[in-house]
Amino acid sequence: MDDADAGSDHEHTGYYTLAGDVNNDMVHRVFSAVADMSTNEISTAHLLLQSHGGFISDGICLYNFLSNLPIRFVTYNAGAVASIAVTVFLSGKHRYASSTARFMVHKSHASPQGGARPEGLQIIAEGLRADDRRTETILRNYVRLTDAQWSVHAHSDLHLTAAAALDAGLIDAIAEFSPPPGATIVAI
Repeated sequence: MDDADAGSDHEHTGYYTLAGDVNNDMVHRVFSAVADMSTNEISTAHLLLQSHGGFISDGICLYNFLSNLPIRFVTYNAGAVASIAVTVFLSGKHRYASSTARFMVHKSHASPQGGARPEGLQIIAEGLRADDRRTETILRNYVRLTDAQWSVHAHSDLHLTAAAALDAGLIDAIAEFSPPPGATIVAI
Protein backbone atom coordinates (compact mmCIF):
# COMPACT_ATOMS: atom_id res chain seq x y z
CA MET A 1 0.00 0.00 0.00
CA ASP A 2 1.19 3.53 -0.68
CA ASP A 3 1.29 6.31 1.89
CA ALA A 4 -1.94 7.83 0.55
CA ASP A 5 -3.80 4.70 1.65
CA ALA A 6 -2.36 4.75 5.16
CA GLY A 7 -4.24 7.92 6.11
CA SER A 8 -3.02 11.31 7.28
CA ASP A 9 -4.00 14.13 9.61
CA HIS A 10 -6.33 15.70 7.03
CA GLU A 11 -7.95 12.46 6.00
CA HIS A 12 -10.51 10.24 7.72
CA THR A 13 -9.98 6.53 7.16
CA GLY A 14 -12.47 3.75 7.89
CA TYR A 15 -12.30 -0.05 7.92
CA TYR A 16 -15.21 -2.21 6.76
CA THR A 17 -16.14 -5.79 5.99
CA LEU A 18 -18.76 -6.85 3.46
CA ALA A 19 -19.78 -10.50 3.14
CA GLY A 20 -22.56 -12.50 1.56
CA ASP A 21 -24.50 -12.77 -1.64
CA VAL A 22 -24.50 -9.85 -4.05
CA ASN A 23 -28.19 -9.03 -4.06
CA ASN A 24 -30.72 -6.31 -3.27
CA ASP A 25 -30.07 -6.67 0.47
CA MET A 26 -26.33 -6.09 -0.03
CA VAL A 27 -27.06 -3.02 -2.19
CA HIS A 28 -29.21 -1.54 0.61
CA ARG A 29 -26.57 -2.35 3.24
CA VAL A 30 -23.86 -0.64 1.17
CA PHE A 31 -26.05 2.40 0.47
CA SER A 32 -26.68 2.75 4.22
CA ALA A 33 -23.01 2.26 5.11
CA VAL A 34 -21.91 4.85 2.56
CA ALA A 35 -24.41 7.34 4.01
CA ASP A 36 -22.75 6.77 7.40
CA MET A 37 -19.29 7.13 5.83
CA SER A 38 -20.34 10.45 4.34
CA THR A 39 -21.74 11.66 7.66
CA ASN A 40 -18.46 10.67 9.35
CA GLU A 41 -16.44 12.39 6.61
CA ILE A 42 -14.62 9.19 5.62
CA SER A 43 -12.33 9.91 2.69
CA THR A 44 -10.69 6.47 2.41
CA ALA A 45 -12.59 3.26 3.10
CA HIS A 46 -10.69 -0.03 3.37
CA LEU A 47 -13.20 -2.74 2.45
CA LEU A 48 -12.68 -6.47 2.98
CA LEU A 49 -15.01 -8.32 0.59
CA GLN A 50 -16.01 -11.99 0.91
CA SER A 51 -18.60 -13.19 -1.60
CA HIS A 52 -19.29 -16.03 -4.00
CA GLY A 53 -21.37 -13.72 -6.20
CA GLY A 54 -25.03 -13.21 -6.87
CA PHE A 55 -27.14 -11.04 -9.14
CA ILE A 56 -25.42 -9.26 -12.01
CA SER A 57 -27.46 -6.05 -11.96
CA ASP A 58 -26.90 -5.64 -8.22
CA GLY A 59 -23.16 -6.15 -8.67
CA ILE A 60 -22.96 -3.65 -11.50
CA CYS A 61 -24.97 -1.16 -9.44
CA LEU A 62 -22.50 -1.51 -6.56
CA TYR A 63 -19.52 -1.21 -8.92
CA ASN A 64 -20.89 1.99 -10.51
CA PHE A 65 -21.93 3.45 -7.15
CA LEU A 66 -18.66 2.77 -5.31
CA SER A 67 -16.47 3.73 -8.28
CA ASN A 68 -17.99 7.19 -8.57
CA LEU A 69 -18.19 8.33 -4.97
CA PRO A 70 -15.88 11.00 -3.50
CA ILE A 71 -14.72 8.27 -1.07
CA ARG A 72 -11.61 6.34 -2.15
CA PHE A 73 -12.28 2.62 -1.71
CA VAL A 74 -9.44 0.18 -1.18
CA THR A 75 -10.69 -3.39 -1.62
CA TYR A 76 -9.29 -6.61 -0.16
CA ASN A 77 -9.87 -10.32 -0.74
CA ALA A 78 -8.87 -12.49 2.23
CA GLY A 79 -10.66 -15.65 1.07
CA ALA A 80 -12.86 -15.79 -2.00
CA VAL A 81 -14.29 -13.19 -4.35
CA ALA A 82 -16.17 -14.85 -7.17
CA SER A 83 -18.53 -14.24 -10.06
CA ILE A 84 -20.18 -10.79 -9.99
CA ALA A 85 -18.43 -10.03 -6.69
CA VAL A 86 -15.23 -9.62 -8.75
CA THR A 87 -16.92 -6.67 -10.48
CA VAL A 88 -17.74 -5.17 -7.07
CA PHE A 89 -14.12 -5.77 -6.00
CA LEU A 90 -12.91 -3.82 -9.05
CA SER A 91 -14.53 -0.65 -7.66
CA GLY A 92 -11.50 -0.28 -5.40
CA LYS A 93 -9.02 2.39 -6.47
CA HIS A 94 -6.40 0.05 -5.01
CA ARG A 95 -6.97 -3.69 -4.70
CA TYR A 96 -5.21 -6.32 -2.59
CA ALA A 97 -5.51 -10.02 -1.80
CA SER A 98 -4.11 -12.37 0.82
CA SER A 99 -1.62 -14.89 -0.54
CA THR A 100 -4.16 -17.68 -0.03
CA ALA A 101 -7.14 -15.83 -1.54
CA ARG A 102 -8.76 -16.79 -4.83
CA PHE A 103 -10.90 -15.16 -7.48
CA MET A 104 -13.30 -16.76 -9.94
CA VAL A 105 -14.93 -15.25 -13.02
CA HIS A 106 -17.31 -16.85 -15.47
CA LYS A 107 -19.97 -16.09 -18.04
CA SER A 108 -23.55 -15.44 -16.97
CA HIS A 109 -25.92 -18.32 -16.46
CA ALA A 110 -29.55 -18.84 -15.55
CA SER A 111 -31.89 -21.70 -14.86
CA PRO A 112 -35.15 -21.20 -16.74
CA GLN A 113 -38.34 -21.74 -14.83
CA GLY A 114 -40.28 -24.93 -15.58
CA GLY A 115 -42.29 -24.87 -18.78
CA ALA A 116 -40.21 -22.20 -20.52
CA ARG A 117 -41.25 -21.75 -24.12
CA PRO A 118 -38.78 -21.10 -26.95
CA GLU A 119 -39.62 -17.39 -26.96
CA GLY A 120 -38.94 -17.18 -23.23
CA LEU A 121 -35.66 -19.04 -23.61
CA GLN A 122 -34.60 -16.64 -26.37
CA ILE A 123 -35.28 -13.66 -24.09
CA ILE A 124 -33.24 -15.29 -21.32
CA ALA A 125 -30.35 -15.96 -23.73
CA GLU A 126 -30.41 -12.36 -24.99
CA GLY A 127 -30.34 -11.08 -21.41
CA LEU A 128 -27.41 -13.34 -20.54
CA ARG A 129 -25.45 -12.13 -23.56
CA ALA A 130 -26.14 -8.50 -22.59
CA ASP A 131 -24.98 -9.19 -19.02
CA ASP A 132 -21.82 -10.86 -20.34
CA ARG A 133 -21.05 -7.78 -22.44
CA ARG A 134 -21.51 -5.49 -19.43
CA THR A 135 -19.36 -7.51 -17.04
CA GLU A 136 -16.67 -8.31 -19.60
CA THR A 137 -16.33 -4.63 -20.52
CA ILE A 138 -15.65 -3.80 -16.88
CA LEU A 139 -13.30 -6.77 -16.47
CA ARG A 140 -11.28 -5.85 -19.58
CA ASN A 141 -10.85 -2.29 -18.28
CA TYR A 142 -8.79 -3.64 -15.38
CA VAL A 143 -7.52 -7.12 -16.15
CA ARG A 144 -4.97 -8.45 -18.63
CA LEU A 145 -5.73 -12.15 -18.98
CA THR A 146 -3.72 -14.39 -21.26
CA ASP A 147 -5.38 -15.81 -24.38
CA ALA A 148 -5.54 -19.19 -22.62
CA GLN A 149 -7.29 -17.60 -19.61
CA TRP A 150 -9.80 -15.79 -21.83
CA SER A 151 -10.48 -19.12 -23.54
CA VAL A 152 -11.25 -20.78 -20.18
CA HIS A 153 -13.43 -17.80 -19.24
CA ALA A 154 -15.39 -18.18 -22.47
CA HIS A 155 -16.45 -21.73 -21.63
CA SER A 156 -15.98 -22.37 -17.92
CA ASP A 157 -15.11 -20.94 -14.52
CA LEU A 158 -11.73 -19.22 -14.50
CA HIS A 159 -10.04 -19.48 -11.09
CA LEU A 160 -7.18 -17.14 -10.22
CA THR A 161 -4.86 -17.42 -7.25
CA ALA A 162 -3.59 -14.22 -5.68
CA ALA A 163 -0.35 -14.60 -7.67
CA ALA A 164 -2.27 -15.04 -10.94
CA ALA A 165 -4.51 -12.07 -10.04
CA LEU A 166 -1.39 -9.97 -9.49
CA ASP A 167 0.02 -11.03 -12.87
CA ALA A 168 -3.28 -10.13 -14.53
CA GLY A 169 -3.55 -6.72 -12.87
CA LEU A 170 -6.67 -7.64 -10.88
CA ILE A 171 -4.81 -6.68 -7.70
CA ASP A 172 -2.04 -4.17 -7.02
CA ALA A 173 -0.21 -6.38 -4.54
CA ILE A 174 -0.50 -9.42 -2.32
CA ALA A 175 -1.24 -7.86 1.07
CA GLU A 176 -3.47 -8.44 4.06
CA PHE A 177 -6.43 -6.45 5.30
CA SER A 178 -4.79 -5.25 8.50
CA PRO A 179 -6.40 -2.30 10.26
CA PRO A 180 -4.17 -0.54 12.79
CA PRO A 181 -4.54 -1.43 16.48
CA GLY A 182 -7.58 0.21 18.00
CA ALA A 183 -9.31 0.85 14.66
CA THR A 184 -13.04 0.34 14.56
CA ILE A 185 -14.08 -2.28 11.99
CA VAL A 186 -17.64 -1.90 10.74
CA ALA A 187 -19.49 -4.92 9.33
CA ILE A 188 -21.71 -3.79 6.48
